[in-house]
Amino acid sequence: MRIAVPNKGRLHEPTIDLLERAGLHLENGADRKLYADTVDPDVSVLFARAADIPEYVSDGAADLGITGLDQVHEARVDDVSELLDLEFGRCRLVLAAPEDGDIETVDDLAGKTVATEFPNITRDFFEDTGVEPDIVEVTGATELTPHVEMADAIVDITSTGTTLKMNRLAVVDDVLSSSVRLFGREDVLSEPKVEEVRTALSSVKQAEGKRYLMMNVPTTKLDDVRDVIPGMGGPTVMDIAGADENGDGKVAVHVVVDEQDVFETITEVKKAGASDILVTEIERLIE
Repeated sequence: MRIAVPNKGRLHEPTIDLLERAGLHLENGADRKLYADTVDPDVSVLFARAADIPEYVSDGAADLGITGLDQVHEARVDDVSELLDLEFGRCRLVLAAPEDGDIETVDDLAGKTVATEFPNITRDFFEDTGVEPDIVEVTGATELTPHVEMADAIVDITSTGTTLKMNRLAVVDDVLSSSVRLFGREDVLSEPKVEEVRTALSSVKQAEGKRYLMMNVPTTKLDDVRDVIPGMGGPTVMDIAGADENGDGKVAVHVVVDEQDVFETITEVKKAGASDILVTEIERLIE
């Protein structure tokens, strides 16, 4: 099983970090190499340009791919399916035009010119709207094209909007919301290793923003503690070895809570009678 991942750029490090946290440790590094093995002898990694990954998966050079949804839409591959939203690398493709110009709506672009690095996505967008501009493909500095009279508007990626503002461009419409996804070629989706990889990556995403709380609770206070715990599906209650013999009458309570709820939860369970409270991070969580 070969996974194609971005070889550089803003998606490279988060992708490698995700693989590592999922247990797919790279054994021979990622610097200046085309391939890398992982600790799983059945899984290797192929490093490629983010824009090329959909084609690599479709053509069989890789079985799975990790890249942005925008890259998959632009590649127009029809034998690749999305398996998991990895929830990083979020951005928007937007239609934008000069702030002081006369382009205020999509309809204003009929017969005009739009510059973009994403011609396929842009064509699909305008086909859906029924407007027919001329689409010019550029390979960089898209935001400059309206100011040098190459285009009346652009379709480009934005994360914060800062670059658009710096170039005095205003968003006319949203074209596509994108984030990094795990994709697979349809003829391998039924293979067990594909589900193993998807589950491993999903377990890391499930664990993000969660904490594991452990505490001792007098049996007489157990219901009170349960009432103030906002855990996933309720807490796990276990006997404490030797507690009954010593007459302590305590049980151990374990629960997973959202990180944002930890402070309030600790306060509330202490008031309810819990003690010996321990909070730990969760590396992976499989539901």
